[in-house]
Amino acid sequence: MADKPSLNLDEDAGDFQLNLESDVQFLKGVGPDRAALLQRLGIETVGDLLWYLPRDVLDFTDVRLPRDLEADKPQSVLGRVVDVDAKQLRNGRTLVAALIECEVDYARGIWFNQAWMRKRFVDGQLVLFSGKPKFNQNRWEFSHPQVQWLDDEESASGGVILTRYGLTEGLKVHQLRRMIANAIDSCGHLVEDHLPDSLLKRLELPSLKSALQGVHQPPDMETYERCRQRVLFDDLYEFQLGLALRRRSWRNRRNAPQLEVSAKIDARIRRLFPFSFTEGQDLAIKDLASDFKSGFAMHRLLQADVGAGKTVVAIYAMLVAVAHGWQAALMAPTELLATQHWQTLQNVLGDSHVKRALLTGSLGTAERRDVMSGIEDGSLQLVVGTQALIQSGVNFSKLGVVVIDEQHKFGVAQRAQFSATSEVPPHILVMTATPIPRTLCMTQFGDLDVTSVRDMPQGRQPVVTSRLSTSTQKRKAWDFIKDQLRTGRQLYVVCPLVESTSEAMADVASAEEIYRKMANEALSDFRVGLVHGRMDRGEREVTMDQFRQGELDALVATTVIEVGVDVPNATQTLILDAERFGLSQLHQLRGRVGRGRHRGYCFLVSDSVAPDAVSRLQAMESTTDGFELAERDFELRGPGDILGTRQHGALPLRFAKQLRDEDVLRKTRDEAFFAVRTGEIDSPEYSVLKLRVLERFAQLLDLPRSG
Repeated sequence: MADKPSLNLDEDAGDFQLNLESDVQFLKGVGPDRAALLQRLGIETVGDLLWYLPRDVLDFTDVRLPRDLEADKPQSVLGRVVDVDAKQLRNGRTLVAALIECEVDYARGIWFNQAWMRKRFVDGQLVLFSGKPKFNQNRWEFSHPQVQWLDDEESASGGVILTRYGLTEGLKVHQLRRMIANAIDSCGHLVEDHLPDSLLKRLELPSLKSALQGVHQPPDMETYERCRQRVLFDDLYEFQLGLALRRRSWRNRRNAPQLEVSAKIDARIRRLFPFSFTEGQDLAIKDLASDFKSGFAMHRLLQADVGAGKTVVAIYAMLVAVAHGWQAALMAPTELLATQHWQTLQNVLGDSHVKRALLTGSLGTAERRDVMSGIEDGSLQLVVGTQALIQSGVNFSKLGVVVIDEQHKFGVAQRAQFSATSEVPPHILVMTATPIPRTLCMTQFGDLDVTSVRDMPQGRQPVVTSRLSTSTQKRKAWDFIKDQLRTGRQLYVVCPLVESTSEAMADVASAEEIYRKMANEALSDFRVGLVHGRMDRGEREVTMDQFRQGELDALVATTVIEVGVDVPNATQTLILDAERFGLSQLHQLRGRVGRGRHRGYCFLVSDSVAPDAVSRLQAMESTTDGFELAERDFELRGPGDILGTRQHGALPLRFAKQLRDEDVLRKTRDEAFFAVRTGEIDSPEYSVLKLRVLERFAQLLDLPRSG
């Protein structure tokens, strides 16, 4: 259920003493039947109903007839669809046009390269077009307007702002509006503010009571937006205070290892690599060196685009710890990725005297016991592993630096475990090859300092990306792929994502079926292998080694190759059912090719015409910049899918959509960190707010209950 301000004052409401915690069925206009419908929406109390905010609003205050429109000014027209047309233009682009009848006149909406819009319109449908129109060929025309599909009840709402809510079958929006209005009348005055009066006055924020009413019953758009931002401010401000308090608790422990990066240590480490570092890697190392000598435990996020060389920075950081007599650990979310990191370290360290080991769940009992013993007595200086590194019984003797790769696969609590088990907190470097959108850097990773590596190693060429949706495109692509294989290049064939346990075996069967088809039909002239996550580890490693050594021409794989796989001779990847992947994952898979001196090619096979799928694949064709794609992915799918937070603990935000609300987010972050930095949060005026923050976030963010 959505978190909300908890208040328990009573108020006379007819025959009942209603308050915010009262069962919603006792509210006027609800009753048991409608309460059952509301429960499907997570609404059980009167307070829940008050905090069930509109998903958007319809602004009927400036809806015009076509004859009253003005060019290039934001306006809206309301009408019914009378004609929809789609055609192919000469330059390869598509055009969709929808004509709507507005009383006795007409207006048209047009969309380029969005063929799927054709299926969104039905004759007789009531729609609202909003945008900046132009007069073209004796008719007013909106290019790529915002479209809202209406019901007949909403059509009679001229001159007002109409709220819209998420619904469930059996519940009409006008019924929900009436129930919310009754909740405001009965209990709206019981809503209390947790924000101090001085903050409200300084920022000129409306009271929470008036803000809730203004969101549900806005007299105009200006009031709606001002009230919406007040509600969002509370949501974001409390979370940012939690992050700021977490950061302060670390800063109060000035007992981290002080690791000076001397010129001698720097030179010894760089000699291990057969190449010069990029400018981005050098700047990242400079940030690490500053953190290491500060006396404070480092908590830094290192984000890099695919192929930018973040692993080099991680190895550098761990070897600095080893050079000073401390232990270092690298934790990866999967055994495959941990093994890949281990092999990379083995290649870099060669015959080095650094004592190192790999710790995963598949180790035998005796081997695991030896590794854990070496960790505890300090004889092992560097350990690579999975979550086995933070399991009971693993006790580091002198842990100085921890690297956590693909942090979004872990939770905040897992990151904190390394510090919780040691009197001397280690320096922690969190890494991701999935660039993090700006707003998530201020929320999901808001307690960390951020370093970004954007440049690529010298000679790296952008991967050419093509979407294959027609039989002609697919045939030409296969001809090209086979020509490349005949010249000695290698190919990945990526099968669809495994999305759930129930679907996993079906997807493995699919991978095996595709492998058989490739080996016996499409690629029968070439050597083809298969890897997926449910194979025996030894069998999978043998196949991967064969591919690395060039003994296989093509590798059919699931997403086990998404990260950590580096085969410079692999220049092509063919991604099947590409619409099933998110942008960031597609970018990761594309990053498996073009890692050597030959140009890489990525083919996205998809027959889907779904709007979000087409948008993702078009974005992949348009850019190879992972940071730009991260922002697009966040806009299209939201934070849950991008960072796996639906599986690993959702962001604790109730209402804010971080992309749309970035301005509010920045404001709340500045205010929250100022309040903690100056000690204002510890003043009596902030005591109620601080207690609320601790109640919401102490466990999630590993916050001390005092101080």
